[in-house]
Amino acid sequence: MLNEHATYLLHPIGIVRSVLIKPEDAPRQGFLGAPEAWIEIYPQYRDALQGVNVNDEVTVLTWFHLSDRSILKVHPRSDPSRPLTGVFATRAPVRPNPIGLHRVTVLEIVPARGIRVQPLEAVDGTPVIDIKAVLREAKD
Repeated sequence: MLNEHATYLLHPIGIVRSVLIKPEDAPRQGFLGAPEAWIEIYPQYRDALQGVNVNDEVTVLTWFHLSDRSILKVHPRSDPSRPLTGVFATRAPVRPNPIGLHRVTVLEIVPARGIRVQPLEAVDGTPVIDIKAVLREAKD
């Protein structure tokens, strides 16, 4: 049985390099005008890029290191006219485990650096914890 107080260790695989510096500079979602950005992959993880191609869609998982982990309810879209809602029913960056999900398109791959993607609404310096392929619907 799992212990509710157990901890798990994550190892960032890279870091976001972006023109976005502060969280308030970032759009709420990538499709709302987020810029392109580089995901610098740490050298020990660069072999994991094999099979990733330009124009692929991938999901980037980030750790919102600047987020407040103690907030459990928010007004959706920061609109005080909306009722307080639990963060699990929103995409707010404040949450117990501030994991960001970003669906992006790969624009460039530089094996000695990483990948350039768009749109990415994460700020410069955000740790990247994983990259996953976007699965296409199987065709019969």
